[in-house]
Amino acid sequence: MKTSMKMQEKVILRVVARACIPFILLFGLYVQFHGDFGPGGGFQAGVIFAAAFILYGLIFGLGKLRQVVSARTVEILVSSGLLLFAAVGFATLALGGNFLDYRVIDSHSPKHGLHYGILIIELGVGITVTAAMLAIFYAFAGRERRA
Repeated sequence: MKTSMKMQEKVILRVVARACIPFILLFGLYVQFHGDFGPGGGFQAGVIFAAAFILYGLIFGLGKLRQVVSARTVEILVSSGLLLFAAVGFATLALGGNFLDYRVIDSHSPKHGLHYGILIIELGVGITVTAAMLAIFYAFAGRERRA
């Protein structure tokens, strides 16, 4: 019997991964949106999201992962997260404040403006980190082995 089984034959790993991935993604959402009240935020949530997708790619194959999140989608997400971050900064400039001065976002309540600004910034960071980690995974996982 061969010592290295194909992942298709490892039923327990596939079932456990399929059961765990939604909870990993849910925890990533919790970290993302709880980050302004406690530990967490965009970077941590982005890594958690990427870990769920990378687990999917390791268990079900790189081809299946590319069907779920294509390389083109990863490129678009990296740039859109960065653009979202920059857009908040330029919007605060346009509203008469300093770059990333969130208080000007809500003129009635600067405290709410801080909350909204941090939430949007952290979302941009989370999107960028998730996509960057997936791009790194695609770069290394797609390489051929050399003898």
